[in-house]
Amino acid sequence: QVQLVESGGGLVQAGGSLRLSCVASGTTFSTYTGGWVRQAPGKEREFVAAVTWSRGRTYYADSVKGRFTISRDNAKSTVYLQMNSLKPEDTAVYYCAATANFRRLAPDEFDYWGQGTQVTVSS
Repeated sequence: QVQLVESGGGLVQAGGSLRLSCVASGTTFSTYTGGWVRQAPGKEREFVAAVTWSRGRTYYADSVKGRFTISRDNAKSTVYLQMNSLKPEDTAVYYCAATANFRRLAPDEFDYWGQGTQVTVSS
C-alpha cells in the first residue's frame, strides 16, 4: 500500500510560481512512477506530468510543457512539481499519484492517490 501526501498549493497571481511536493510512504518507491493529475471545477481529471523513479524520465501534458517541471528525490521518496508562468486556466485541485505500471499519459494509469491540494491562479 502506498500513501501520498501533497503540500504547497495556494493562491498566486497569473505569471507567478508555486512548487508542489508529494511525500510517499508505505513501500519502496524505486519501481514506481510518480505523477501529478489535476481537476478543475466541472471538468474531468487531466494528466499533468510524471517521472519514473528508476531512470527519472519525465513526461508532460502539452498544456504545461515549458512551464512546469517534475522532479523526484528518491532518498526522500518525494516528487515535486515546479509550476512557473501560471495561468488562470491552471486553477485546479492537484493530485499526486503513483503507479508501478506506467504506460500512458492518462489519469487512469495511476493506482494510488493523495488527497489533493488546491491551486488557484488569479488574473
